Amino acid sequence: MNSPRRFAASQDTIAGAGRRLRSGNLSCVALLQQCLSAIDQQEAELAAWVHVDRHGARDQAEQRDRDFERGIDRGGLQGIPVGIKDIIDVAGIPTGGGSQRLQAGPPAAEDAAVVQRLRQAGAVILGKTVTTPFACYDPPATRNPWHADHTPGGSSSGSAVAVAAGMCYAALGSQTGGSITRPAAYCGVAGLKPTYRRVNLRGVLPVAPALDHVGPLGRCVQDLAAMFAHLCGDDPANPSPVLDPPPGTPSATAWPLPEARQPIRIGCLSGLFVAGGETEALTILERALDTLAERGAQVVPAHLPAEFPEHADHHRRIMASEAAAFHDTWFSQYPDDYPPGIRALIEEGRRTAATDYISSRAHQITLRSAIDAAWQQIDVWACLAAPGPAPSRDTTGSPAFNAPWSYLGLPTVTFPLGRTANGLPIGIQLVGRRNMDAELLSIAAACECVLQGEQASAAP
Repeated sequence: MNSPRRFAASQDTIAGAGRRLRSGNLSCVALLQQCLSAIDQQEAELAAWVHVDRHGARDQAEQRDRDFERGIDRGGLQGIPVGIKDIIDVAGIPTGGGSQRLQAGPPAAEDAAVVQRLRQAGAVILGKTVTTPFACYDPPATRNPWHADHTPGGSSSGSAVAVAAGMCYAALGSQTGGSITRPAAYCGVAGLKPTYRRVNLRGVLPVAPALDHVGPLGRCVQDLAAMFAHLCGDDPANPSPVLDPPPGTPSATAWPLPEARQPIRIGCLSGLFVAGGETEALTILERALDTLAERGAQVVPAHLPAEFPEHADHHRRIMASEAAAFHDTWFSQYPDDYPPGIRALIEEGRRTAATDYISSRAHQITLRSAIDAAWQQIDVWACLAAPGPAPSRDTTGSPAFNAPWSYLGLPTVTFPLGRTANGLPIGIQLVGRRNMDAELLSIAAACECVLQGEQASAAP
């Protein structure tokens, strides 16, 4: 399989495309056609999409062109083709959730809250991307764009592949364990898991409401920021982040990130995050952290609360219990709709005592408070985004390095560091403080700039 084309930072990002759209050098219809051509060339091999809404997307792109002609500019996403994970409602299209039975059902009556916000921002909704069944463990047919014999990760498999292969400029994913971060890392793109409850989940098929997040995947960190600025703010309890566009600047092509603190203080995570990592991946991460230190960052050991190692069992118990509660009726009626991974999770949840579930929720709340007090002169924590490169296609990979942050609700950003000797991507994961998503994005963008510059200078 050919590797995905390398995107030119000046032209093949949301900001770059936005500049060309506003200069008149590119139309929204032509931009959409570029993505459709990529789908036509690669979809048979990669299987990233459940439904491509060609006619609907073209109508949207034509309307965005008319908006530009009339001087109507909705902001940095106007005319940008975006994919939507198929657990998120898009009006007029069934929400299949990886289930053939649901996929054959009636279309969604209205957009999910996040899709509504993307439409308001002028994004072109291109279609629905593949998810693992009910956004859980069982591998989909989707293939890794770097090597067909390796997994693209899950459960946001199609979203990561579509972005990596140039089929769309960004996509929405979701994460309950590691379903944004891991596919982004395996496919060589960027991903943001926001702070818990920072993004409205109305219209999203749940796995476990106490753990579920929706966030964007994109080609670079700045693209994540552009998406995130529009995904937040519709819930009065969750105000918009500081990277929302300033009033009076509707034509901005990329929202300005707040400046990162100088020097950036990076806490290097150890324990699980080293013991569980593969040697080659750890070497790539160590080299990246050394580069950041040489460029002025303070890289120091991170210290997590003593209760931290207990998170894994409690995360699993909450996820199983809440999945069992949500799927109870459908699972009883249509057990054949559930492949082995999600079936085992639901059966485990059905066996879990209510007192054990309540105990795990109490631990989650206690550990969240302890973790909030653990930063102490640190801006972000750093570790691998996954234990190593993408494993074989019979798995979606281990979420062990991601599930703690879903459990704790802390924001994370991943972006590519480089590739292994056999050409598979490795990603870094930066973890931020609760509700400091904008600060995390700023730091990640600064680190990405330094590290990509270093990779470019080292290239032959």
